Amino acid sequence: MAQPVGIKDVARAAGVSVGTVSNVINRPDTVATETRARVLSAIDRLGYVRSESARQLRAGRSRIMGLLVLDMGNPFFVDVARGAERAAREAGLGVMVCNSAQSPGEEAEYLSLFAEQRVRGVLLTPADATGRNIESFRRHGIPFVLVDRVAEGTTECSVSVDDVAGGALAVRHLVDAGHRSIAYVSGPPGFNQVRDRRTGAKNALAEAGLDPGTLRELPTDRLDVAAGRDAGARLLGLADRPTAVFCANDLLALGVLQAMFAAGVGVPDDLAIVGYDDIEFAAAAAVPLTSVRQPAVTMGALAAELLLEETEAETAARPHEHRRVVLQPELVVRRSSLAAR
Repeated sequence: MAQPVGIKDVARAAGVSVGTVSNVINRPDTVATETRARVLSAIDRLGYVRSESARQLRAGRSRIMGLLVLDMGNPFFVDVARGAERAAREAGLGVMVCNSAQSPGEEAEYLSLFAEQRVRGVLLTPADATGRNIESFRRHGIPFVLVDRVAEGTTECSVSVDDVAGGALAVRHLVDAGHRSIAYVSGPPGFNQVRDRRTGAKNALAEAGLDPGTLRELPTDRLDVAAGRDAGARLLGLADRPTAVFCANDLLALGVLQAMFAAGVGVPDDLAIVGYDDIEFAAAAAVPLTSVRQPAVTMGALAAELLLEETEAETAARPHEHRRVVLQPELVVRRSSLAAR
């Protein structure tokens, strides 16, 4: 394998010192026109590309922002990444996107990678419910902002959606449609989002004068379509099947929808379904899915902007005030929940 071309190779080919090559790259106005042209010709001929990582280490300041999400297979997090990337690009930065796959172990490995690479800062949707990974990462002194998660027990910035309000929107809609037997396909119990959406669902039942304890929960190990199909199979096996189901995200809801189709159960006539996130596939499903919309792109952009504010404050040696930004969800009603009862 060919060795990468270094700055010494360029200097040798151009017949100048390494310092002159460095000046051509970083301070071209300080180099004579003829010499500069000779160096640029050598760079072009040899295919030299400067080591950005080395430059960053010398400057002590990276141009890369880390983004670690739960599941890049979920379009919600793709939209979060789009928003973060847009804000970072406007600031002249790049984004290193990593996927924890909802695994605390993989999350810890990526956080270590970010520390090794000395990234400018990190946007993080935690997979580790214990908070140990965050505690370990905090020791590196790299700023981070929590995304889709309230910064409970921490002082860092966060951008999230009011999931209690979102859960209430979903179940209030089902109650208003006449449903009294409702299930919640919830996802991993350690996730704050799962807990808060459950709280909102129970609040809506209580507001309607119904017993919150009647909400039948079907937890899943993951927040994906396969887990939704498994939950759908369990729903079908219940002797007293609920007439409606609220799912902790759209991927779960799409899995439940697939299970109902396979069993010949009509949606929404036999079972109404409401999801959460309002990903693009929700509207494109065989039965368009009612969902609680989260402003994912906005969430990613705001989180990146908060991180940039913090890193700029550090550079200018001025105080930074951590903020918690809580956005409001919106119910988007489609055919999956519209049957008359």
